[in-house]
Amino acid sequence: MSEDGTREVARRTAGRWPDLALRIVDNPDRNIPAALNRSIEAATGDILIRLDAHSIPADDYLRRCLETLEATGAANVGGVWEIRPRGEGWAAKAIAIAAAHPLGAGDARYRIRGAPGEVETVPFGAFRREWVERVGPFDESLLSNEDYEFNHRLRRAGGKVWFEPSIRSTYFARGNLPELAAQYARYGYWKARMVLRYPSSLRWRQALPPTFVAFTIAGLMAAPWWPPARWLLGIQWLAYAAVLLGEGMAEGFRRQDASLTAGLPAAWVT
Repeated sequence: MSEDGTREVARRTAGRWPDLALRIVDNPDRNIPAALNRSIEAATGDILIRLDAHSIPADDYLRRCLETLEATGAANVGGVWEIRPRGEGWAAKAIAIAAAHPLGAGDARYRIRGAPGEVETVPFGAFRREWVERVGPFDESLLSNEDYEFNHRLRRAGGKVWFEPSIRSTYFARGNLPELAAQYARYGYWKARMVLRYPSSLRWRQALPPTFVAFTIAGLMAAPWWPPARWLLGIQWLAYAAVLLGEGMAEGFRRQDASLTAGLPAAWVT
């Protein structure tokens, strides 16, 4: 139901490729999990491959997905995000680099790369319809993080979620810090909703930021009454600043780009 010309682009594409049975499926709810479920209902194949906006699959994306599904017997497979800036300028560049760095992504292999193997989640995903019938469709009460929740149910049901680095897609990160803040505020809200439902799904990399914030709030509340809290709060934030600034300077030196010295810490803090 978008009004930005997307539907016309889809119609033109269908005209260019008549051998592809391209269909436009209305999504009156205008959210991601509803779009996925309406598409799954309309699809007729046994294998479903999700392709998202803000990304461009590599030329061999479909073939690699099918080969990996066949070779591994996994319930869902996915690969690497090659993260690119959306737009020009220091902020767009810093955000794209920060999102593919362990300080911004933890140990998520689809962002920082790594060896093939079982993982918690993959971007987009290629999966067999039988697994949707077994565990149910995407949860339409989660307006974000729906892919992680779906993969969590797959793994609980005995399915493998498999990362294969030869499956590649280009992902365009947010273009400025306010957009990044809005994106991660949304991610955080819906991640919390999912963790309340599945506490065992929480991983160390996801627990660190709220733990850090909780200690900061506790320190600020205790500081007026308990002087050691001021020292602890200062040590905490100085250590955090030292890590971010140090890594920002190191990355700026490696890439010969002085703007990253401040840009990367700003993106990580956001």
